[in-house]
Amino acid sequence: MHKIILSLAIGLSLLAGCNAPKEVVGNDRSLDFTADWAFRLGDDTAAARPDYNDADWRKLNLPHDWAIEGEFSKDNPSGTGGGALPGGIGWYRKTFTADKADEGKRYRIDFDGAYMNSTVYINGHELGTRPYGYISFSYDLTPYIKWGEENVLAVRVDNAEQPNSRWYSGCGIYRNVWLTKLNPAHVAQWGTYVTAEEVSKNSARLKIRTKLQYDEEAIPDTMIINDTIVASGDVEILPMAAVRLTTRLLDAEGNVVGETISDKSITATVPAEVEQEISVKNPNLWSVDTPYIYKVESILKDKRTGEVLDRYYTPTGIRTFRFDAQKGFILNGEQVKINGVCMHHDLGCLGAAVNTRAIERQLEILKEMGCNGIRCSHNPPAPELLDLCDRMGFIVMDETFDMWRKKKTRHDYARYFNEWHERDLTDLVVRDRNHPSIFMWSIGNEVLEQWTDAKADTLSLEEANLVLNFGHSADMLAKDGEMSVNSLLTKKLADMVRKLDATRPVTAGCNEPNPNNHLFRSGALDVIGFNYHDDWFAGVPENFPGKPFIVTESVSGLMTRGYYRMPSDSMFIWPERWDKPFYDASFSCSSYDNCHVPWGNRHEGTMRHVKNNDFISGQYIWTGFDYIGEPTPYGWPARSSYFGIIDLAGFPKDVYYMYQSEWRPDKTVLHLFPHWNWTPGQDIDLWAYYNNADEVELFVNGKSQGVRSKGKDDFHVMWRVKYEPGVVKAVSRKNGKTVAEQEIRTAGEPAQIRLTPDRSTIQADGKDLSFITVEILDKDGNLCPNAENDVTFAVEGNGFIAGVDNGSPISMEKFKDNHRKAFYGKCLVVVQNNGEPGGVKVTAAADGLEKATTNIKVK
Repeated sequence: MHKIILSLAIGLSLLAGCNAPKEVVGNDRSLDFTADWAFRLGDDTAAARPDYNDADWRKLNLPHDWAIEGEFSKDNPSGTGGGALPGGIGWYRKTFTADKADEGKRYRIDFDGAYMNSTVYINGHELGTRPYGYISFSYDLTPYIKWGEENVLAVRVDNAEQPNSRWYSGCGIYRNVWLTKLNPAHVAQWGTYVTAEEVSKNSARLKIRTKLQYDEEAIPDTMIINDTIVASGDVEILPMAAVRLTTRLLDAEGNVVGETISDKSITATVPAEVEQEISVKNPNLWSVDTPYIYKVESILKDKRTGEVLDRYYTPTGIRTFRFDAQKGFILNGEQVKINGVCMHHDLGCLGAAVNTRAIERQLEILKEMGCNGIRCSHNPPAPELLDLCDRMGFIVMDETFDMWRKKKTRHDYARYFNEWHERDLTDLVVRDRNHPSIFMWSIGNEVLEQWTDAKADTLSLEEANLVLNFGHSADMLAKDGEMSVNSLLTKKLADMVRKLDATRPVTAGCNEPNPNNHLFRSGALDVIGFNYHDDWFAGVPENFPGKPFIVTESVSGLMTRGYYRMPSDSMFIWPERWDKPFYDASFSCSSYDNCHVPWGNRHEGTMRHVKNNDFISGQYIWTGFDYIGEPTPYGWPARSSYFGIIDLAGFPKDVYYMYQSEWRPDKTVLHLFPHWNWTPGQDIDLWAYYNNADEVELFVNGKSQGVRSKGKDDFHVMWRVKYEPGVVKAVSRKNGKTVAEQEIRTAGEPAQIRLTPDRSTIQADGKDLSFITVEILDKDGNLCPNAENDVTFAVEGNGFIAGVDNGSPISMEKFKDNHRKAFYGKCLVVVQNNGEPGGVKVTAAADGLEKATTNIKVK
């Protein structure tokens, strides 16, 4: 016999048991759950049991990446494309007490990301497995919680089958974890959706959709309330809750600038949506220069008692934008060129383990260059990155997949795509759609479904990375009138995104520029995105009439910071072919912007296209920072990339200043390079990037080498001079008046060390960092450009070494150590506080050099 399901309105405090719900204030519904975990590298299925003895396991705080702690080896299954670092299986366990006073609440565990194939257990009960290592996910702990007692959370992370990403993925619970405590009636996870409509400088109308959830069990078949039988027999009662939702808009100072109230009855297990509107007068518009953040406060109350059940905050921004086929990107009515970069997720010597300050430092360095865009390549990003982009003013392309059904590497996400792509894509969009920094969704990067039949799974990772960009034959493209399975899949994914968020366009990074690309033929992409293929840019308006266009990935220049190959006007296009092994004894690439991959271009070449064509909305350069893995054009022992404008340690390469001279007209730039330590009589090419001036004059030991000026499409000036020790000096002038000067002196032998922390005061939160630049100087304070002294670090006080680096793509030194060799005169030590206030003293020493110390305050 079928049960009859009824609904019964009843007081919330009654249903919560003897412990009435406590008010949830501020952001306290989600608690940082990253401290005091136990970790073991290796597999043991018994570790899921709550009575398992983990006393000898390593104790640590999350986020954690075990691979970055390992040794480089050509035998590691990740290969050099994955960073040549180890994988494996690891277990994490955390013992915690569930407060007896919380009984009646809901406990949810939220993982921002675990790489990969993570299986979660609570008190021995398996909650589920999430294959995709870049996605956020959650589980309800409530049914298995022991109130007032110890509980054990165990997580098995499996990254043994590699390669599975075409770059360094990291291993472990590498993002943050949160314990969310909720009353049965609450705002659902990622439960708000805020959109701005009818936006102008004078007013805006916000539409706020809030998903409410009532997680309460059905009332038993027979229930007596006030001596009356209200249900019996084959009847199941679903409780109802009468709630009041107050939604307030707060400005950046916390002032209430708008409010609306709605009453709603919600039924257990049946989520309900409340739609509200708030009008704003004279809104502060979000832009890349003034990224103004409002906050939506959702206050859920018991309508009967007025008790606060939940308080949920959603940062948001008010702006209007569109992509135009003729004028490119329009933000708040003004044409804005997207000057963006692609970024993989690793943080250099910190690996994949998320650290907010490390991400902020990367964005600060990029912002100083004039960068205003970030492409999340090629996977869902950490929430912290998006929060920072909101606050700092970046135009974000949020990307979901690097592959669909057709695999690029042996063990990649393609094997999970059919089962998981709908859930993963939905979770990404719902999680991220309130971020004002996100302006477009990318549903894929260089997916093999662009072609009728393209396979890479029989290739090595290094070969797969190359073959993707060397093109496919025309018979692999869509036929006239054909709507292929690949095109239908494209449409399905794009339609899914638009159903969840109709306010942003959908694109994909395509390295097949032909209009018969199966993705393009779907008609589902709102913005045409090319990866490279500069020769096809001019034909976009004709090939894709009425479609906006952006260069989703560009350049792929190859550079080693501090290395120069002359003559600088010669070009080195490496590798020659994807199937032809490449070797050069230097394992280096020239920093003159004269080395790039065959499918790419010089930085200046693509800059010329983007700058001179309004229809090009902008570009995302490959890449902003060097990253671990994919050391094109080299193989072992190279283990990290050469593509970055900034090296792995965060030191800018020379081309950084070309972009700064173009993208920062507010900042006077004069950058002369290379160094001035060569062989007497050698022909040396000296370049200068500059702006805000008509000309630059070069002097060698006081003698003029001539005046140079840039033409319309030039981005640097150059002199070829004979080297003689001493001083080179560049002077930029405008209308005959000096604008800027720069000198470079011949350095003597290494004599001392200079330590320069990026911040001399950090927070005592156990997570904040100081990045200390280490430079080898001669006795007169000049940087020694070829120094490679091994520098040892000692840390005293309230901190420890989080990592060391030098930007070398071929160094076999461990990232977690107390010493590092200088690379072209520089290296880096990262100091993390230990959670206690006070101070940190860092000492650097090397054989034959004067020691250096620096002090950092910890507050």
